[in-house]
Amino acid sequence: MKRIILSLTLSSLTVNAETRPVYIGTNADGIYLAEFDTVKGTLTKPALAGKYEKAGFLALHPKKPILYTIGFGNRVGAFGIDKDYTLKFINDADSGGAGPCHVAVNSSGSTLAVANYVGGSLATLRLDADGKIGKMVSFFKIEGSGPNPARQNAAHTHGVYFNQANNLLFAPDLGTDETLIYRFNPETSEIAPHDPKSFIAPPGSGPRHMDFSPDEKHAYVINELTNTVSVAGFNPKSGSFTEIQTIPTLPEDFKEPNTTAEIEVHPNGNFVYGSNRGHNSIVVFKRDPTTGKLTFIQHAPCGGQIPRHFAIDPSGNWLLCGHQNSNTLSVLSLNPKTGLLGEPQSTVEISSPICILFPN
Repeated sequence: MKRIILSLTLSSLTVNAETRPVYIGTNADGIYLAEFDTVKGTLTKPALAGKYEKAGFLALHPKKPILYTIGFGNRVGAFGIDKDYTLKFINDADSGGAGPCHVAVNSSGSTLAVANYVGGSLATLRLDADGKIGKMVSFFKIEGSGPNPARQNAAHTHGVYFNQANNLLFAPDLGTDETLIYRFNPETSEIAPHDPKSFIAPPGSGPRHMDFSPDEKHAYVINELTNTVSVAGFNPKSGSFTEIQTIPTLPEDFKEPNTTAEIEVHPNGNFVYGSNRGHNSIVVFKRDPTTGKLTFIQHAPCGGQIPRHFAIDPSGNWLLCGHQNSNTLSVLSLNPKTGLLGEPQSTVEISSPICILFPN
């Protein structure tokens, strides 16, 4: 892993074992780059690394220095990562539907998957040998709705995730209360409906994002509309889920408006984190590695308004949280033994942060 110190102009970079780069996708003019000090837990002021309108969620190629992003006008884009971590536009393509909101790349680097929130659809696009976005291979329009007429009048696909075995693709859909399951062929980039077709959440839940435990025995789906986390056992051989638990993300006495956003399992597998937009907190759960069940241990202030996204740094000692409405990014210390988060620190300004990503 290369580690850098990033100047504000991105023109003078030096190697330092205590720092690493971090990308921030925004709902503004592009993808930003900052330097994160892994000892002090501080961030430099983010600087524009690659211009791309409404670049939001980001994903990395597993083998090449290439970053992928959603963008304005139903586009998905590819950028080459230079030695100084600035970005050079490669190409872009149509996402296949309205309102792309999430992207993922499979472990062999053959396929880019994209979820289209407004259109309620998902697609897979072939990646060329050099990582360039190629033709669309598969497209599925999700049908259905949920009991919340304001938010679930139709399908709203909110995420795409490949499994470790590289043969399945999962897609949480907020509108239909399902996490859809597709068979995936990495040789052709094709996906096809799976049997069973989905993991079903309680009506009105609004599944948004998901994460797996490191051993992939359990899955955790955060439900945007009911402010809950659905816990499921996962059978990698059958590709099926078994419901285990549904647990709230909010204090019982909190009655103000709130929706959840991001969820992430700690790299050590012992804790699960979720963001509350309204309560403006990160909820922390302890995870039982045998049963997969979660136990609440903390509501930590996130440091800003509307925590749209967060990311745990690769060391497992820090959590970086982006606040969409206050246009800031904060660092929270993380104790990997207890799972507890510290007070927000090193808050920097950045317009409408949507995604935080540490490059390989």
